[in-house]
Amino acid sequence: MQTETITYIVISGIIALLLALFQYGYKSRIKGKRALVLTALRFITYASVFMLSINPKFDSITYYNEKPNLVIAVDNSESINYLDQANSTQDFINSLKSNAQLNENFNLEFYSFGKDIRPTDSLTFNEKQSNLALVFQRLSEVYHNSIAPTLLISDGNQTYGNDYAYMTKRYKQPVFPIILGDTTTYTDLKIQQLNVNRYAYLKNKFPVEVIATYNGNTTVNTQLRISVGNSTVFSKPLTFSKTETSQIVNLTLPANRVGVTSYSAQVLPLDNEKNTINNSKNFAVEVIDQKTNVAIVSDILHPDLGALKKSIESNEQRQAKIVSTLEFLKAPNDFQLVIVYQPTSNFKALFSEIDKLKLNKIVVAGAKTNWALLNELQNNYKQQQTNQKEAYQPTLNQNYATFIVDHLNFNEFPPLQSEFGETAFNIPYETILYKTVNGNQLEEPLLATFEINDRREALLLGEGIWRWRAQAYLNENSFNTFDNFIGKLVQYLSTNKRRTRLNVNYESFYNGNDNVNITAQFFNKNYEFEDNANLNITLKNKDTEAIKSFPFILKNNNYEVDLSGLEAGDYNFTVNVNNENISKSGALKILDYNVEQQFLNANVTKLESLATNSKGQSYFIDNTSQVIDDLLTDKRFATIQKSTKKIVPLIDWKYLLGLIALSLAAEWFIRKYNGLT
Repeated sequence: MQTETITYIVISGIIALLLALFQYGYKSRIKGKRALVLTALRFITYASVFMLSINPKFDSITYYNEKPNLVIAVDNSESINYLDQANSTQDFINSLKSNAQLNENFNLEFYSFGKDIRPTDSLTFNEKQSNLALVFQRLSEVYHNSIAPTLLISDGNQTYGNDYAYMTKRYKQPVFPIILGDTTTYTDLKIQQLNVNRYAYLKNKFPVEVIATYNGNTTVNTQLRISVGNSTVFSKPLTFSKTETSQIVNLTLPANRVGVTSYSAQVLPLDNEKNTINNSKNFAVEVIDQKTNVAIVSDILHPDLGALKKSIESNEQRQAKIVSTLEFLKAPNDFQLVIVYQPTSNFKALFSEIDKLKLNKIVVAGAKTNWALLNELQNNYKQQQTNQKEAYQPTLNQNYATFIVDHLNFNEFPPLQSEFGETAFNIPYETILYKTVNGNQLEEPLLATFEINDRREALLLGEGIWRWRAQAYLNENSFNTFDNFIGKLVQYLSTNKRRTRLNVNYESFYNGNDNVNITAQFFNKNYEFEDNANLNITLKNKDTEAIKSFPFILKNNNYEVDLSGLEAGDYNFTVNVNNENISKSGALKILDYNVEQQFLNANVTKLESLATNSKGQSYFIDNTSQVIDDLLTDKRFATIQKSTKKIVPLIDWKYLLGLIALSLAAEWFIRKYNGLT
C-alpha cells in the first residue's frame, strides 16, 4: 500500500474520531458508558465511510496445487492388430485408468493417433496410416507451458509425415515409449520402395525403380517379377546375403495402351518367411496420348519464372519451357498455352501471333510491365497509369465458381508488387483473388479469368508469386497445395471445352492408403454456383458388381465425398443431381496396398533413442509393471503449489458494508432504547 494512501487513512481516522467525540462528547446529554458506546459506534460508521471513499487496494493471495499432466498417446493403426498387440495395449490402458495413486498425482490425458491425432476414450486399431511426427507437433502446441511426461504406446513404425526423430526436438517433455512388439529377428524379403511416375505417354517407355531388401543371416536366391494380370512383363533373379541386404533394380516398361494399367511387383517369398505381404506392391500408371506444353515468355530474369515452371511440371502431363519472345516466335505451334510474363516493348509481335493461332494465355503484370503497350495490344482491360507501385495482398473470392479453388490461407501470403491504380475491364470477368491493402479488401481483382470468342485468358496483376510458393511450403511442409492451385488454373486455360453445369474432379487411380476424395461443382442455368443442391455418387465394383451410394457434402464452394473406406478394386461411378436430369460418369481404380502390414517388428532402436534424447525411459509392453512406480517416484513430476496474486479494492469487500449497517443499527437501537431522538 502506498504511503499516500496510508496518510489518507490516518487522517480519515482522526477526523472520524473527532466527529464522533464532537457529537457525543461536546455538550451532549448522554454520559457514562452509553456515551462511550455510541461514540465508538459513530466512529466506526464515519471511519468505514471514509475508508470507502479512499478505497485503498490490498493484495489477495490464493494458493492452489497444480498436478502435472500425464499424456498417453496410443497408436491406433492396423499394425498394432497385425503385430498381435491390441489386447496387451488395452489391458495396459485399463491399468493406468484404474490406478488410484496415479490419478491422484497426475491429470491423465488420453490421445489416439493414426494419420491424425485426437482425444479419445476408445481404441479401434483400424487407422490406415501412422503419423508420429504430427503427434509431437500437436502436443507441443498444447503442453509447451506445463509439465507433461508422455507415454508413447506404439510400435514406432511411421508410414506418413515427417521423421518423428526430428520433430521430437521441439517437444520439451520427457517421453516414455511403451514398445509394442519384440526384438525377435525374422528372415524377411521385402519391397522397401517402388518409384514410378503416375503418368506415361503413349508409345513411350516409362521408368520403374524397385528397391528390395533382405533381413537374414544366410545367402538366398529369389526373383523379382512384374506382372500385368496373369502375364509377366519383367523378371530378374536376385541374390541377397548377410552383407548384401539390398538390391536396386531399374527398368523401363512400354506404354502401349491408353488408360490406367495396374501392375504388381513381387519378390518371390522364401520357404520360411513369416510375412509375405510385404513381398509385393501394386502400382498403376495412366497412359495418355497428349501432353500440354506451356510457354513461359519473358525478356527479363525473375524468380517467378522458375516457380511457375516447377508448379506446372509438378504434374507429369504438363511441360513448361521458359523462352524469350524471339524463341517463341520461331516455334509457336509447339505450345497449347502461353504465359506472357511482364510484357515489354518487344511483345507486340508475340500478341499478334497468339491472336493468330487463337491460343489461350495468362498475362502476368508487375512492376516492370509496359502498361502503355499492353493497353494498346488488347481491348479486354485497361490499366490506369500512375507510375507508382503498390503492394497487394490476396483475398480469396469464396464465390468463384469456374473451377474448384482450394483455400491456401491466401491472407497469409506475401504481397505482390504491381502498378498502383484501377484496372477497368471492358468484358465480363470472374475474380479468383481480390486485392487487399493494409487489411482492407478492394473490389478489384488481383487474379481474374474471362472467356471471349471461344478463348480463355487469365490476368495476374502482380509480381512475386515465387514468394507464394515458398509461403505455401512453410504452411504445409509441401509445395503441393500451391502447385495444385497453379495446375488447376493451367488445366482450365489449356482447354477450350464448353462449360458444363456439373463438374467432377477426381483421379484415375488411388493408392490403397490414400484419401479417396472426389469433389464436384454444380451450377444453375445462369452458371452461378448452386449451394443447396443434392448430389449423390453411385459406385459399382466391376468385379463383384456390388453397388454403393454416398451423398456429397457442401464445403465452401464445392461438394465433396470421402470414399476412403472402399475396398481395393475397379469402379465405375455416376454423379447425379437430385431433381435434375444431369449426371457425370467415370471410372477409378483403388490399388490394394496396406502399408501397416509391411512391418514384422517394432522399431525398438528408434524408440529407445527417443527415450534417451528426451530424458525418458523405454519399456516393452510385456514388462510395464515398473512404469507406474517410476512415474510416481520421479521428482520431476511432483505436484507444485502455486499462488495467484490479485489486487482487490476495499469497495469489493462486502463485509465493510455490513459493518456500517450493523453499527448504524446498533446506534439507532441504543438511542431509541434510552428515549433519545
